[in-house]
Amino acid sequence: MSPVLEVDGLEVAFGDVPVVRGLSYELRAGEVLGIVGESGAGKSVAAAAVLGLLPPEAKVSGSVRLHGRELIGAPERELARIRGRTVSMVFQDPQSALTPVYRVGDQIAEAVRAHQRVTKEQAAVKAVDLLDLVGIPDPARRALAFPHEFSGGMRQRALIAMAIANDPDVIICDEPTTALDVTVQAQVLEVLRKAQCRTGAAIVLITHDLGVVAGFADRVLVMYAGRPVETGDVDDVYYRTRMPYTSGLLGSVPRVDGGGRRPLVPIEGGPPEPGRPAPGCPFAPRCPMREEACDDREPPLFEVGAGHRAACIRWADVRRADGGEQARAPREPVTRGPRTVLEVQGLVKRYPLMRGAMFRRRAGTVHAVAGISFDIREGETLGLVGESGSGKTTALTQILELAEPEEGRIVVLGCDTARLTAGQRAAVRRDMQVVFQDPAASLDPRMTVYDILAEPLRAHRAGAPGRRVAELLALVGLDTAHAARYPRELSGGQCQRVAIARALALEPRLLVLDEPVSALDMSIRAGVLNLLGALKDRLGLSYLFVAHDLAVVRYLADRVAVMQLGRIAEIGRAEAVYATPAHPYTQALLSAIPLPDPVRERSRERILLDGEPPSPADPPSGCRFRTRCPTFRGVLTAEERSLCVDAEPEVRPLGEDQAAACHYAEKLAVV
Repeated sequence: MSPVLEVDGLEVAFGDVPVVRGLSYELRAGEVLGIVGESGAGKSVAAAAVLGLLPPEAKVSGSVRLHGRELIGAPERELARIRGRTVSMVFQDPQSALTPVYRVGDQIAEAVRAHQRVTKEQAAVKAVDLLDLVGIPDPARRALAFPHEFSGGMRQRALIAMAIANDPDVIICDEPTTALDVTVQAQVLEVLRKAQCRTGAAIVLITHDLGVVAGFADRVLVMYAGRPVETGDVDDVYYRTRMPYTSGLLGSVPRVDGGGRRPLVPIEGGPPEPGRPAPGCPFAPRCPMREEACDDREPPLFEVGAGHRAACIRWADVRRADGGEQARAPREPVTRGPRTVLEVQGLVKRYPLMRGAMFRRRAGTVHAVAGISFDIREGETLGLVGESGSGKTTALTQILELAEPEEGRIVVLGCDTARLTAGQRAAVRRDMQVVFQDPAASLDPRMTVYDILAEPLRAHRAGAPGRRVAELLALVGLDTAHAARYPRELSGGQCQRVAIARALALEPRLLVLDEPVSALDMSIRAGVLNLLGALKDRLGLSYLFVAHDLAVVRYLADRVAVMQLGRIAEIGRAEAVYATPAHPYTQALLSAIPLPDPVRERSRERILLDGEPPSPADPPSGCRFRTRCPTFRGVLTAEERSLCVDAEPEVRPLGEDQAAACHYAEKLAVV
């Protein structure tokens, strides 16, 4: 088959700064090409260049041929005719990609009428059919809604409906699942598969998630410093890696399968800045296999196998950084310390739902947290996980406030927060520190790293900060020279290390981690996770680790609590919950997490959840998960369902340190 899309020697520069260098690939009908790499590798810029969407100041050269027709330098009128019809795009942020003042159905109908001779009524009917195709419930009613009335997953599906409206030959997907929960991600990927089957389109999938590429793509192209460094069949690239950078990416990914808590293999350093290429191989400063010849010239893409090419002069010596192991050593059991550092009992938090602009009135109640209980012992890590809107952050906020909760009881380091005096509260804050999700937002941009680390020492009168600041920098793997820098002069990973050092300045006993690695690249994330694990063992810390990424939690947590719509669905020892989850919600979450292993990923069965999560302002009666529960819909009899409808299940034990809030809980291996 002749290629549908041919990209040959694509170069993109902004002024004198090259961003994409020598990118070449071919795409045939029905084929999926995954393009992966760290932030700044040039993936999104290359996709925009293919469609002619770059600003006028961008200098684009090379060749992009669609069905043999050259697109570089083509008139805007010709590009407008093919965009949306022959080639379409699904953008990363559906909120900004959809016009907020137009109804969703009208926007899809507009895409139809732009390329087809149909009436307004026919286009509206087709828009409803497309929304139904991508799994939007009640599509006729939803077509009349505005984008802000859709959830993130529904907006992404609406974008996919728009992209396939004219049966394109090529669909370019730029990080289509990055900001989505894993269950919604699984739904969106299933919609993309369905769309590809219907249209027969070739797909370019740009992502940082190696697990998504493993299960969805036929071929993979790895980009670094604006150029391809390895490309080939997905199985060849994953199992027979021939580029140290690709090996590092695979070794830095935490996985939910297997037993052990093996150290991740981070890629040291950071990508080179655009416009400042070092002589020789651009990856050499970070490469563990570097030799003198690497500094002579930039290596070309060597043919290392059938259809497999890699840009490394030592490609024959490269192996996967994690050894490519399919099984891992079992994790050592964690002995829970005798003292409890955090105890939460029956915690409840409600918010009033207000309506009206001039005359505000209460229209309901948001049940953000509906009676959760857990504890953390000395030297233990508890992972608090769940989808967006499950109540994780609200529970975290209630703990950090150190105030009397609306209902329930919070005991931090032996102190009941409802009875704390001002002096006691200050003492507890010293022993309980927090690391936030976005390091750039949590660090004062006007202060140097030295002042940031010295601030808590001065506030609590903990002595002269000079020597302690140097100790903290060394503790988190930073050089003393970083003390004179401002946050803007540091990478994301370095900023997060500074935030961790600040949290450790007062030698706390409990560290609260709020999504501490979600904003970081996969290679940098591995280094921060290794650091957190080493610090816990070295300093005897206890962690409350809040995250939505269950693979990250698997790596760090001793126990895990899964939240769903303000309640705890399942809680227990991490090995037990991950190996044989008992609650249908936990099973769906774990089955939705992609594995960076093509063979295993293609053979897995997904547990897809229908519909959207219920609103915490109007939770279902009885079991809060029953409206999406596959067990409720497909297994239970009418009499058994009545129990789920009428009675809210309590968390009940299912064995040693594992419990689930389900009337019909049954352990099941899903990973």
